[in-house]
Amino acid sequence: MPEHPTRPFRLGVAGPVGTGKSTVLATLCRELSAELSMAVVTNDIYTDEDARLLRAAEVLPVERIKAVETGACPHTAIRDDITANLLAVEDLETAFAPLELVVVESGGDNLTATFSPGLVDAQIFCLDVAGGGDVARKGGPGIERADLLVINKTDLAPHVGVDVDRMVDDAVAVRDGLPVLALSRQDPAAIARLCDWVRQVVDGYRAGHHVAHDPGPMAPHTHAHP
Repeated sequence: MPEHPTRPFRLGVAGPVGTGKSTVLATLCRELSAELSMAVVTNDIYTDEDARLLRAAEVLPVERIKAVETGACPHTAIRDDITANLLAVEDLETAFAPLELVVVESGGDNLTATFSPGLVDAQIFCLDVAGGGDVARKGGPGIERADLLVINKTDLAPHVGVDVDRMVDDAVAVRDGLPVLALSRQDPAAIARLCDWVRQVVDGYRAGHHVAHDPGPMAPHTHAHP
């Protein structure tokens, strides 16, 4: 059994562009910051846009929200070379000790993006209904093996012709018992389930029961141009 930890729990949030990762972060901060001491690291390629949006939303004191500009493919900074993110996380942990939860948001990427277990202790992977009802059944490391799969923006389903129940069933079928959550920021019950899941994994980590696992590896890819 792992020893009781001496640092905060680190939670990663990944997923394709536009799936609502920043909204999930903002929701967690609003709902949990009164009971957990929190900080956030955001990732963008060439901007600190996501960090500025969170600061403007006043979900945490601005100094607890740190931006990393990756300058390259987003999954590079969360998996291949985690140095910049790890330094940002450790700076926050030192500046605001004792923290209890640090959330790291990946830049928007494709279905292959996963965090290194050297950076985070657990990870949420986000899809959204506007991306298509068939996406969940296509699988991939994040969809299949992230600690929690969130199917986000369910309130949009009637407008984009997606059957949420079928999308959830498809996700359940590829995840081998790992949890799936249908989420809308307009659904208090779903938000409560998200927060309860976070509380549960944080409590397990504090008790020394949580073991980080690696959802990867990613599918082979290249950034070379012919």
